Amino acid sequence: MDQRIRDHAETIVDHSIDVEAGDTVVVRAPTVADDLAVALSELLGERGAFPLVTAGRRDRKRAAFLRAIDPDDLETPEHERALFEAADAIVHVRAHENASDMSDVDAETHAAYNQAYQPIQQEILSSRWCLTQYPSPGSAQLAEMSTEAYEEFVYSAMNKDWDEQREFQQQMVELLDPADEVRIVSGDTTDLTMSVSGMKTINDEGKNNLPGGEVFTAPVPDSVEGEVLFDKPLVHQGNIVENVWLEFEDGEVVDFSAEKNEEVLAGVLDTDEGARKLGELGIGMNRDIDRFTYNMLFDEKMGDTVHLAVGMAYDICVPDEREQNESAVHVDIIVDMSEDSFIEVDGEVVQRNGTFRFEDGFEG
Repeated sequence: MDQRIRDHAETIVDHSIDVEAGDTVVVRAPTVADDLAVALSELLGERGAFPLVTAGRRDRKRAAFLRAIDPDDLETPEHERALFEAADAIVHVRAHENASDMSDVDAETHAAYNQAYQPIQQEILSSRWCLTQYPSPGSAQLAEMSTEAYEEFVYSAMNKDWDEQREFQQQMVELLDPADEVRIVSGDTTDLTMSVSGMKTINDEGKNNLPGGEVFTAPVPDSVEGEVLFDKPLVHQGNIVENVWLEFEDGEVVDFSAEKNEEVLAGVLDTDEGARKLGELGIGMNRDIDRFTYNMLFDEKMGDTVHLAVGMAYDICVPDEREQNESAVHVDIIVDMSEDSFIEVDGEVVQRNGTFRFEDGFEG
């Protein structure tokens, strides 16, 4: 077996989910990622843990089911919820044979499925969990890279010194965590302000997401004002949505557009009331992710980007006394901050043209 796969599995088991003897672990992995599933199963056995390997959530089998069922008949699958309630840890592996397998499931069914699945998603998020990527040929094709080049890209971003990365990112956490207001400006198309007062900033060091490489928090739901053009494409349910534009008033999307697949964007925003509000502000900081690959797990970590998510805010970011945005969706979209852009925290520029104030070359 490729040693990089073994290293990847070790990072998941020992760093991301911190497995202990006796743990029950659900591994969701499509068939194309069998090598990683095998490596994980072996390592879990060595640690005295007990794996159960299942298929991925969004593959041909799930697409066939969703095309066949009446959306009005979709309910929370209690047997699946019971599985995740019983698990001590969950590993979800992304890997595509065909990245467009879900693209012919209509928006109404996607929305109904997301709502039905929300209790299961909450159960997963309350456990020890890790979302990661296996460099399959389908994923490489989506990234417009050869399989070999994509493998090197993926493993460079994941198999790294996470203690060092955590320390680098902590510098941004210390700027953002005590802040009241954040402003994001990019060219003449994006000028957005939001309050993060009282919210908690998280240092993503490769635990829940592997690769990690961002800091993120939750905006105060009714505080978001202004407009934003997301100049990086959104890939949602196998559809590519280009040049998403959103306008916010009192925290809510009041106008929107997209140059391609606008109806997909509309389907997301119409999922429920919370889908028209922001649930996350994230700042990418993984310098080993240096190109856009149509994969949000990597793209949102790029060091010269900001991403915003419409929909659900993560519990970990919202203290009990603060209002939390709730939704059945959480959809991240990216703004390129590499040129003619800046981030302000309480009126002070902390990043300009993709360079942070604590990096060489920063120009305040």
